[in-house]
Amino acid sequence: MKKILTSVSVLALISALYACEKKDDPFVPRVVAPVLVQILDAPYQSDFASEPAVAADSTKPVTLRARILKLDKTNILDNTKGIDSIPVPNLKISLTFRDGSPVSEGTTDAKGLVTITKTWSELGVTPKYTAPNLKYYKGQRVSLSWSGTYDQQDFTRLSAVTVK
Repeated sequence: MKKILTSVSVLALISALYACEKKDDPFVPRVVAPVLVQILDAPYQSDFASEPAVAADSTKPVTLRARILKLDKTNILDNTKGIDSIPVPNLKISLTFRDGSPVSEGTTDAKGLVTITKTWSELGVTPKYTAPNLKYYKGQRVSLSWSGTYDQQDFTRLSAVTVK
């Protein structure tokens, strides 16, 4: 009886060790972005959401703005200083549709700001009404991606623009 209990306990121990084997994540590998891409003109605090949406007037060209910041974490444990946000100047940013087709490119200024202005038709939004003041449906949405490379690491930030 003792031999059976010993062999069963050894078998259980081996099974437990194999069950603890580390498996690779079957999904997209996650890499921390080298910069913070803040989508401006989105509602307060939603610019940090997974996909902030900027509401733009349908009668004017669309102005899309983003601020690119590098996070200096050297003082992260000092509550009197904390994390410092440093603007990233002269960084080339590509604005694309989600299918990868290009919309425009821009370069950040000294404050880390990049501004791109496009018409609704350039963004693929087609008029739905014939009356000039009701040219587009309220709520029509265009999904966009802001991409670039900083310190040899690619990054992409998702956002959207909607007709208000």
